[in-house]
Amino acid sequence: MGMFSESVDVDCTTSGQPLKLRWAGRQYTVCAEPVRWYERRQWWAEERRAPLGSGPGLVDHEIWRVQVRLDPHDTGEPLTLDLSRHLGSGRWRLLRIHDALQPRTA
Repeated sequence: MGMFSESVDVDCTTSGQPLKLRWAGRQYTVCAEPVRWYERRQWWAEERRAPLGSGPGLVDHEIWRVQVRLDPHDTGEPLTLDLSRHLGSGRWRLLRIHDALQPRTA
């Protein structure tokens, strides 16, 4: 699994679920039901202090695992990505690309 942090643009439903994303000059369509969870972050290592009332966005990251395709009609293996949305700013980051679904070379 490749792990990094890169900015991506994400279009969402009215309830906040990812539908499409733009990354590396390409547009991908979500082709399966995304899964959402929250992960604790080491805020004390990233922030000098915790502003009063900023608990949920400061302590947790909202993470979405999505399966995407370049062409929504493609029947090949989808690409599985983990995305993080910053709760305060609404910005999205690509965190992980899962190796199991990346093309392999012989």
